[in-house]
Parts: sequence; C-alpha cells; structure tokens
Amino acid sequence: MPSSLEIELNAAGSAPVIVVLKQAAAAAAGGGALSASLAAANPKDLKDFFLKSAETIGGAIVASLKAALKNAKGKAATIKSPPAMRIFPNLGVVYGTVDKEGYAALKKDKKRVKDVLRAPRPSLIQPVLKAAAAAPMEVTWGIKRLNVPALWDQGITGTGVLVGHLDTGVDGSHPALKNALHAYAQFDVLGTRHDIESGNAIDSGDHGTHTAATIAGRPVGNSAVGVAPGALLVSAQVIEGGDVVARILGGMDWAIEQQARILSMSLGFRGYVEDFLPLTQIIRSKNILPVFAVGNEGPGTSRSPGNYAEALSVGAAGEDELVAEFSGSRKFDRDDDPFVPDLVAPGVGVNSAAPGGGFQLMDGSSMATPHIAGLAALLMQAKPEKTAAEIEQAIYKSCKRPASMPKARANRGVPDAVKALSQL
Repeated sequence: MPSSLEIELNAAGSAPVIVVLKQAAAAAAGGGALSASLAAANPKDLKDFFLKSAETIGGAIVASLKAALKNAKGKAATIKSPPAMRIFPNLGVVYGTVDKEGYAALKKDKKRVKDVLRAPRPSLIQPVLKAAAAAPMEVTWGIKRLNVPALWDQGITGTGVLVGHLDTGVDGSHPALKNALHAYAQFDVLGTRHDIESGNAIDSGDHGTHTAATIAGRPVGNSAVGVAPGALLVSAQVIEGGDVVARILGGMDWAIEQQARILSMSLGFRGYVEDFLPLTQIIRSKNILPVFAVGNEGPGTSRSPGNYAEALSVGAAGEDELVAEFSGSRKFDRDDDPFVPDLVAPGVGVNSAAPGGGFQLMDGSSMATPHIAGLAALLMQAKPEKTAAEIEQAIYKSCKRPASMPKARANRGVPDAVKALSQL
C-alpha cells in the first residue's frame, strides 16, 4: 500500500518532505552529539535531489507576491526566492520539495538518510472562545488551581530558565511581557528568520501574546497572569500562513540554538500524523521538555504532535472541576502512554495579556498548555540538575483526578506545584 507521501507524489508529481538524517536519529537514540556527525555527513550534497526553488511552496509564494506587487505598482518586484533545500542543523533534518526521482534517490541514500517524511501543514489550535477582559485584580484562578503561589513564596519563580514559545508572536511592549523576552525572532512567510529586539516584538494575531504571558508574564499592579514570572521566553512567530513547515522547523531549530529547556507549542495536525514524531524525539534527545496542546475538537479526537507518547500532552479543564467539552482526548493502541492528554490544566476563562497592553479571556487547550510549561520552568529553577524526563514524571506524580473528571478525558488529572516539587 503506498504511503501518504507516495500518494501525493503520484497525484501532484512533487511533494514537500522532511528528511531525517541518520546522525539526528542516532543522537535522538542516545548515540552522541549531533553537530560533529552532521558536519561529517555533509547534507549540502543532497541538494541535487530537490527541485529548484521556483517549483516549491516558497517559489509559489514568491511568484504570487511578485504578481500582487506588480499589479499594485505597475512594475515587477524584486523578491529573493528561498533556497531549494533548507538544512536545520540543530534538529538534524533537511526540508525541501522532491519529485518521484528525488524521493527515490533520497530513500536510496542509506548512508546519510534515516527517513523521508511527508511535510503536511500544521495549523494553530485556535481558542474556542475569546472575550475582552479587565486586568485581573489578583492572581488568576488557574495559577491558584495549580498551587503555584506556594512555590513563589519559596522564591521559586522560574528565574534562569529559558522557555521556547512557538506561536503567532508576542507583543513585546505589553507591561506583562516587557522584561520577559530573552530573544525574539520572526520567521516570515518563506521561513526566513529575522532577529528582532524584544521591545519591538509583535504578534500577528493575539494568541501568542496570551500564551506567552501565561507562561512568564510579569505582575502588573495587582494582576498576576504568569505561572513563572521569573522565566525568560525564547519566542518565535511561526504561524499562521506561508510556508508554515519551514517556519516551524526554523523556530524549533532556533529554540534549540537558544538553549531553551522547554518547548511550548499550541499547534498541530488534526488526528494522528506521524511525520513530526522524529522531530519530537530529537527535541527529547536534547533534554528539552515538549509541552504540546491536545487540541480543541472534543472527545475522541486529538492533534499531533500533542498525541505522541513522547510529548507532554495537555488538555483543558475549567474552574468547575470539569474537563472542557471542547478538550480533545483519545485512547491509542500502545503500551506506552495510551491515553491523551497526559493531564489537564486550567483552560477555560483564562485571563492573560492581549496585544496593545490590555487583557482578554480565552478558552482552549492552547491556554492550558502554557500553564504546564510555566510549571515546568518553576521546577527546573528549583532543581536545575534534573532532566526533562524527571521534571515530567514529577508533574505526573503530582496529579490528582477529581471524581468529576473521567480518566478517558483527564487521564492523570490536574497537577499540583508543591507536590511536584516534593517528587524531585
């Protein structure tokens, strides 16, 4: 039976692919450092297997932009085309577009190529509800529910911990985020990185500002929306639109380069899509904790990569101690981690920052996920010698599932910050 990639190649004659290099796979399996072995593999030699940039998604975007600008200005615009092949050295993968011959050649290169994966387009896990809100006059209910203030009282605020945050961007001028950014990068519609001063960071929507402030927002007056107000964000604008695979791969690679210890993502594919599994395994091999949203399509559904056993998968619960109706959940036929999400966290009526300096309420597993990323940052400050896996297990062991939450929907239940610290 042909794979989904082969079906696309047969139908369209070409397809974007992610090539996992053997060195990356070996590193993910504990086989040693990636950088030296990747250099020895010389992945640049793979370029002849890929189509020219004009025949790629990026090439199509450039052609469209040129046509639009020509129509607007009456003359052709000069826009640089992206490379036909992109190498992401920290991930150990290559991205580009191949035809049937290029695909066959890559599959034949057993010395360097571990796997050739289809590159489907992830999408943002959009909140199911948004509403304008006043600044909260105290610590938000979600932070209280996780028992986080008890760690703050011990001086544990996430200081010194870098949290990777891949989203729609962030409003770096928001009072809650002014001092929260360690680094900010925009990956444009072609996947090209632009490093930007933190104070000039922008959000192409409002999702990223909300999730960023839930992770590491600083107190503003009596308002406290950030779980880890001492942590620093490594934030990248990677979605929506454009060559989103190039953008997300770029953001992941950059977060590794920046030495983030946690990766918070509220995006993915509907259903079980295995193509990002090797990337999640590589993230794990770097001792980075992947904290991913399970999705908002309700019971019996989930999103990848949030439904991988290798991810810390987060669903949404409300202040009423019920799993949110929209929160995804599903059981998989596997011995390791069959239920997703792994746990649930506050994801209903979450008050956090909005672009422009204000605040807003949002509902979604996207809102629950940054709560857990922030909790992990607190624990990493308290016990910096602990591995990502040990932090994850401590969070799991701290969970308690209320009687109002079925296991099939909430799995382990809701974590407790104090109990999690005691497990370390």
